[in-house]
Amino acid sequence: MTTLITGATGHIGRLLVDELLARGVRLRALSRNPDTAHLPPAVEVVDGSLGDVPDEIFTGIDAVFLFPAADDIDGFVARAIAAGATRFVVLSSLAVSERNSRDAGSSTQVHHRAVEDAVTSRTDEWTILRPGNFANNLLYWAYPIRSGYPVRVPYPESSQVLIHEADIASAAAAALTEPDHEGRIYELTGPRSLTKIEQLAAISAAIGREATLTEVSPDEFRADMGQYMSPSIIDMLLGYWSETVEEPEQPLEPVLGVKRRTLEQWAVDHRGDFSG
Repeated sequence: MTTLITGATGHIGRLLVDELLARGVRLRALSRNPDTAHLPPAVEVVDGSLGDVPDEIFTGIDAVFLFPAADDIDGFVARAIAAGATRFVVLSSLAVSERNSRDAGSSTQVHHRAVEDAVTSRTDEWTILRPGNFANNLLYWAYPIRSGYPVRVPYPESSQVLIHEADIASAAAAALTEPDHEGRIYELTGPRSLTKIEQLAAISAAIGREATLTEVSPDEFRADMGQYMSPSIIDMLLGYWSETVEEPEQPLEPVLGVKRRTLEQWAVDHRGDFSG
C-alpha cells in the first residue's frame, strides 16, 4: 500500500518525504507542477491540487498526510475515504487549541479547525498535529540581513517558542508509521523561548557576522509590512508580540519521541537564506 503526501514540495512536506522513504514507505505526491517538483525518483508524483484531484491519486492509498491548503478539503477527504484510505495525519495549528484568547475566532483557528473537522467527522483513524509558531516565519528577515540592513522589528524583547519544520516532519513520520496514535491530538513547539534579540543572535552565529536590529513602533511596522500582509495578520502579530513581552511564550512537553531541534540548529540549516 501507499501513503499520499499533500504539500510534498513545501518546507515540511519535502522533509517528510525523506523521513518516510528512509522508513521504507511507498509514497505518492500531489503536485501542481510535477516536472519541477524535484522529488526523489522513488516518489510517484501526480499532477493536481487538493481542489482539482485526478481519480488515480487515490488508487491503492491507505494513508494520507493532509496539508491544510485553502482548497476543497471536504471533497478531498471524502474521496480518499471512499477509495479506501484508512489513516490520516492532519497538519493543523496550535491556534485551534485556543491556549491564548487571541486565537479564538481568528482566521488561523477557523481555517485549521475546518480542516480537522473534515477528517474527524468522517473517520476515527486520524492523528492531529498542532504546531506552534514556525521558525520559518523568521525568513522575512532574510533580505535585510543578506543586504546588510538592520532588521526592523517592534517589541524586540518579546519572547516566542519557535519550532523547526524538521520537528514537524519527524512527528508526522512517527504518526504515519507507528502504532497507537489514532484519535490523538499532539501539540508541538520548539524547546525554549527566545526574545527577538536572541533569535537574531542565533542567526548571526550561524552566518558568522553580526546581524543588527532596529526597534520600530507598531505603526512603523504596519507601514513596512502593509504591502506584504493583510491588516488583520499585522494586527494579530503585533498583539502576539506585545503580549509576549510581559508573558514570554513557554514550550510544551515533547511528544512522539521527537528530539527537538534548537533555533540555533534551524539557523545553521537556513544559513544560505541569510548569507546569500
